[in-house]
Amino acid sequence: MSRQLRKVLLATGIGHFVEWFDFGLYGTLATIIGMQFFQADDPATALLSSFAVFGAGFVIRPLGGLWFGSRGDRTGRRKVLATVILLTSGATFSIGLLPTYAQAGLLATVLLVLVRMIQGFAAGGESAGATTFLAEYAPADRRGYFTCWTDSFGFMAFVAGSGLVLLLTAILGEAAMNDWGWRIPFLLAGPLGWIGLYLRNNLQDSPEFQALVNSRQTEPAPLHRAVTTGRRALGFCIGFVAIKAVVHWMLQTFIPAYLVAALHYPALDAYTITTLGLLAVAVLVPFMGYLSDRIGRKPLMLVGCLGLILVAWPAMKMMASGEVFSAVLGLLLVGLCIAAFDGASNAAMAELFPTRIRYGSMAIAYNLAVALFGGVTPWLLAWLLTATGNPLSPALYVMVAALITLLTVLRARETAGLPLRT
Repeated sequence: MSRQLRKVLLATGIGHFVEWFDFGLYGTLATIIGMQFFQADDPATALLSSFAVFGAGFVIRPLGGLWFGSRGDRTGRRKVLATVILLTSGATFSIGLLPTYAQAGLLATVLLVLVRMIQGFAAGGESAGATTFLAEYAPADRRGYFTCWTDSFGFMAFVAGSGLVLLLTAILGEAAMNDWGWRIPFLLAGPLGWIGLYLRNNLQDSPEFQALVNSRQTEPAPLHRAVTTGRRALGFCIGFVAIKAVVHWMLQTFIPAYLVAALHYPALDAYTITTLGLLAVAVLVPFMGYLSDRIGRKPLMLVGCLGLILVAWPAMKMMASGEVFSAVLGLLLVGLCIAAFDGASNAAMAELFPTRIRYGSMAIAYNLAVALFGGVTPWLLAWLLTATGNPLSPALYVMVAALITLLTVLRARETAGLPLRT
């Protein structure tokens, strides 16, 4: 690997880490946020309210994708990615300073919603931009390996967030954590954001985009071109993201609260289970990315989807057993399947679109899918639990999403090893 490529991977990856550390903290602390920012007679109602606000950030993500994606295709990837991380880290830092419902009443809830909307708008430009940037730097025969690091760094960020909450809970105790300790992780977003901003500002734009600029072939209306000429590719991309959105946000946001509120695990055990499961995914994804460059994108994506259809129900049953070891094993089964899918899917999405409209096209499709599937995941799974009274019911939603993506992948063509279109 060349020095320049290592620098790009590190800067993009660490920036992505900071972005998703910030964004994922809300999910990890959803139970506490429900108690702090909503007036509710019972924890289940407060948790549903917390997840509803979490989903509000996803509703606005497509607008962020439209804005940042268009600018990324017209003015460059690097500048947009720097702006994105500045906005997200600033919004996350602000959550740590907000008054609670007990201090400010409904105003506290309104402020939380506004900050989440800013977070969601900025996040609309992150995943598509980071994947585009890495895909345009990577050699054709290693594109799967390099692009999959965005998901690996994202899961590392979730591990760091979950691990930090675990550590603070162990040191401070649950009472202090619920009272004021929950603010600490959000306040750390400030300095972390400046680190990510510095790294991204010290990169050059991708060779593929610079070539377009030098030849004066950048697309003046990338979103119009994407919608009018790339509808089929957009449809494939949305289908690919469906299962990613559901499982990513189930693992990070729903599972910690599910283990505590529905299955009555102690908070320390719940954070331990989640941290170990997320760590396993972060470690496995690069190996799967390497494998996707050797055997193709479709085989790994199909295995991931089929695996989730088969293991979702048994995995939830293992988590519901009440035993920490069984819960970790169940989470690992789900993690192995999504790692296989993630190892191939980022490159597969980038390879759907030509360079002149890649950022914007991916941002449109990715964020529409995340808004449709990922944003509602925590709320819908919590609602399923409440409506059915069955602790295994969340598995059904995972299975449906995996089937949608499976049918999409079956219709897609193999793109591994092919040069990127301009």
